[in-house]
Amino acid sequence: MIKLFNVYKSYTPEIQVLKDVNLHIKPGEFVSIVGVSGSGKTTLVKAMIGEEKINEGKIVVGGWDITDIGNKEVPYLRRQIGVIFQDFKLLPKKTLFENTAFALEVCGQSSKRIRDIIPRVMKIVGLEDKMDRYPHEVSGGEKQRAAIARALVHSPKVLLADEPTGNLDAINANEIIDLLSHINKFGTTVVLVSHNKEIVNRLNRRVITIDNGSIVSDRERGKYLL
Repeated sequence: MIKLFNVYKSYTPEIQVLKDVNLHIKPGEFVSIVGVSGSGKTTLVKAMIGEEKINEGKIVVGGWDITDIGNKEVPYLRRQIGVIFQDFKLLPKKTLFENTAFALEVCGQSSKRIRDIIPRVMKIVGLEDKMDRYPHEVSGGEKQRAAIARALVHSPKVLLADEPTGNLDAINANEIIDLLSHINKFGTTVVLVSHNKEIVNRLNRRVITIDNGSIVSDRERGKYLL
C-alpha cells in the first residue's frame, strides 16, 4: 500500500530530517507513527502525501511511484490518501455539508452525485443531523468528524490522520480514535501520527517510532516507549 525505500530528506547539508527510512504499510493496517517534536514524523507524512520532495530514495503509494510527483498530480494522489489535520481546516462560511461537498465540487462532480454521497459519509461520522450547521456552531470533536467526512468522500484507500486529537479533550479524542478504528474495520488503511501515549497504547496496534530522522522501532502490537 505505502512503501518507502531508503528515503532521505534534508533542508541543508547540516540538517538531515529523514535518514535512510525504509517502511512498508500493508493494505488494511492501522499504524501509529510516533516520535517527539522534531523527530521527523511530520516531514515523513508530508513526503507520503506529495507535499515534500525527498532528496534520495523512493516512495510508492498503491503501486504509484510518487517520488517525483508533480504539483498537478497531487490532487489525484489525495483521492487515494484522505488527510485529516489537527486544526480541522474547515471553511468558516460554509456549512458542514458544504465543507464536505467542496472536496467533490473542485473535482467536477455533479450536484446529483454530491447529494448522494454527502449524507452517506455524514452518517458514517455521526453528523447526519448537523449537516446544516456552521463550524462555529459545533464542538471541536464534531469539527474533526466533519474533517473526516471530507477525507472520506473519494473513498480513499488510505486515511492519514496527522495529530487528529491534538485540539480535543480526552473524551472527544477517544471518540475520534474509535471512529478511525471503525473506518479501518471496513478495509481502509489508517495511518495515525500522534504524540498521545495514552491513545496509541490503548489501540495496541502497530507502532512505528521515529527518532532523529530514523525509524528506531517497529512493533506489530506496540507501545509508545519514548
